[in-house]
Amino acid sequence: MEAQRERNPTCGTICLKYLLFLFNILFWLAGGVVLGVGVWTLVEKSDYISLLNSSFYSASVHILIAAGIIVIATGIIGCCATLKEMKSLLIVYLILLLSIFLLEIIAGVLAYINYQELDDELRQNLKGTMQLKYQQPGEESVTQAVDKLQQQFKCCGSGNFSDWRDSVWIRAKNTTQIVPDSCCKTPSGLCGRRDHPSNIYKVEGGCIKKLEEFILSQLYILWAVGIGIAFLQLVGMMVTCCLYQNLKEDPY
Repeated sequence: MEAQRERNPTCGTICLKYLLFLFNILFWLAGGVVLGVGVWTLVEKSDYISLLNSSFYSASVHILIAAGIIVIATGIIGCCATLKEMKSLLIVYLILLLSIFLLEIIAGVLAYINYQELDDELRQNLKGTMQLKYQQPGEESVTQAVDKLQQQFKCCGSGNFSDWRDSVWIRAKNTTQIVPDSCCKTPSGLCGRRDHPSNIYKVEGGCIKKLEEFILSQLYILWAVGIGIAFLQLVGMMVTCCLYQNLKEDPY
């Protein structure tokens, strides 16, 4: 029994432990990036998400946050399993890695299949929301979101500034106002009465294109992080299997 306690791990086992520990640190950091992107999108861009009638984008942000938390938790479990050399915990860790990897593949395939349909839906929803809900009673959040969108992305209307001609707000207002004041390059009271390119974002295009570019940039970040995490997971699963085989039987 005493001889068993004095047995030292082999050089291979020690190397595998360090490799797996390093992997878990990188995996934990990657989870932090995913979580950070999700929280940033929810906090900073929640107004834009509210403009979309589709719940897909809002659900995607919350899934992103949940995925980041799961990845971080999995990394912590991996560190504990590595440091304590618990074979049972290594099995749990391996199953979690495999599950996350499979979910990533499924999510990637679904996103690729549905992207064009969602893009068309985005175009229709944004135009309808801006024309029907802007400056309407009980739609203060939409009005604020539209103004913020036009100012931050330097755009006017959904497709272009002429979309505002068919808006409920313009028709009901019955004034010389052509576009909202938030379309102006230098916003001021009633500045939306003049649609000259020097005054409003006329030649810069509509907000739908800018919003699509923003969403695509978020997706590129997500895809890059996802590919990096997937690669790390494959390495982690191989190292975990090797370490599991090299560990001696748990004395407990």
